[in-house]
Amino acid sequence: KQWYQRRVRGIRPQPHSVVRINKMLTCAGADRLQTGMRHSYGKSYARVARVTFEQELLSIRTKKNNAKHAFEALRRASFKFPGKTEIVVSRDWGFTDIEASDYIKGRKEQRIEFDGSYARIVQPKGCVEKINRQLERSEIAFKG
Repeated sequence: KQWYQRRVRGIRPQPHSVVRINKMLTCAGADRLQTGMRHSYGKSYARVARVTFEQELLSIRTKKNNAKHAFEALRRASFKFPGKTEIVVSRDWGFTDIEASDYIKGRKEQRIEFDGSYARIVQPKGCVEKINRQLERSEIAFKG
């Protein structure tokens, strides 16, 4: 349980839309007590998130040795959502846009710094010609 709480980024779509309910009476003589659909704004019933097709709902970051537990946790959570769900394992490092192999190379070359749950690309400093030569020799291609 603690492993799950520390590694989950959370539910991606936030529930902002409010669903309302217009309660109707079902007893005898109820037609004389209520107004039907007149003034039927209703009371707030629940908050929901609007999602689109193929939108990411949950994200988990974990080490490779805990991947089996994360996969099982997502599989069990998928039963709570209607429709077909798919669990995708990313090649990226954590929640960054950098692939795991590129992240490891960048850390060795000291071009990427660990910054909490994200990574920060170190901007080169110094002579422009020297920087251009370093970038040409580097094999890492960053997204974005």
